[in-house]
Amino acid sequence: MRAFRLTVTALTAALALTACGGGGSSDGAKSKSGSGCAVGKVSVQAGSSTSEAPAAGDTGQVVISMTNQSAPCTLEGFPHVKVEQTGGPSVVLKPQQGAKAQKLKLAKGDSATFTVTYVRGADGDAKSLKAASMAVTLPGSDTAQDIPWKYGPIAGRTGQSDPNASVGAFQQAGD
Repeated sequence: MRAFRLTVTALTAALALTACGGGGSSDGAKSKSGSGCAVGKVSVQAGSSTSEAPAAGDTGQVVISMTNQSAPCTLEGFPHVKVEQTGGPSVVLKPQQGAKAQKLKLAKGDSATFTVTYVRGADGDAKSLKAASMAVTLPGSDTAQDIPWKYGPIAGRTGQSDPNASVGAFQQAGD
């Protein structure tokens, strides 16, 4: 009988805690508890499994890897990637068409990835972006990590302000 009372007490306490809410919102807004992952607490870099587009018109993928170096945090939504170019305006990449954002919790030492997919542009083409770097910001944070772009020009669909490139959803990495 005593084990039953402890179980009921524990269950009641758990239900009371869940009824309080977590400080977040169902629309994907940053939680008030500040548990979003941020550059500095999470290392962000171009991964080794990047597949560079070899020639104009080919598709390439740049894998961005991140590892949580601090307290547990959450990735929710899509990464914000802004391509900085030489001699032109910076351009924000849109999420990949059909990609679905997922919520990932990263404990200290956990890793995740996302992919920037792009079509390589022709050297000297007025529509191509002369990408120099990309600034990666995680959802709910204002701090960016600059990553050098060494994969050639990015083809523009209609011009430099409309790159043929997109950002994929976060994926859990490792075991």
